[in-house]
Amino acid sequence: MNLKEYARVQHTRSASLGKLFSWYLINALLFDSWLLPFYTIKRIVLRFFGAKIGDGVIIKPRVNIKYPWKLTIGNQTWIGEGVWIDNLALVTIGADCCISQGVYLCTGNHDWSDPRFALITREIVIENQAWIGAFSTICPGVTISEGSVLAAGSVVTKDTKAWTISAGNPAEFVKDRILQQHEECHFSPRQCTSHGDQQEKPFSLL
Repeated sequence: MNLKEYARVQHTRSASLGKLFSWYLINALLFDSWLLPFYTIKRIVLRFFGAKIGDGVIIKPRVNIKYPWKLTIGNQTWIGEGVWIDNLALVTIGADCCISQGVYLCTGNHDWSDPRFALITREIVIENQAWIGAFSTICPGVTISEGSVLAAGSVVTKDTKAWTISAGNPAEFVKDRILQQHEECHFSPRQCTSHGDQQEKPFSLL
């Protein structure tokens, strides 16, 4: 391949140079650092730069976000320390999700068959109530379906099924995710069991 002829296709920054420079500075000082511990201010700043951020979103220190205007996060979602949201394309994260520390959301790839090493971008969708285990990688074009769980260090190259647990590189189905039923269960019978039912030992995620 000839990297001098590198082809940047399907990638638009969707922002002026001034906006890009401002965000790179803010990202370095307030997000990809330990300097700002206040979640409310982080939510306000992200919304100012065009992100769609729900109520109660928690963003821990050292979170690196490429383009906030290509980011949507639902209510009460947690973004852990050291998460890298490399959103050359849109990244949509639902409500009540947990993105654990060190997770990499990768929307960019390259065409290995193209001598120009052309850039390819694909959106990532993480649906409601998903948990991405620490240091996992989500590859371009993947949808993490509702209630899915990924064990730590997983590499996800294809869509997951709802309410399942996956692990490995590449990540593969391990078993269904069954939630214990407490005073009230707001999920379907497939997702909840009563305390009296036989429970499997939880699959280790950390």
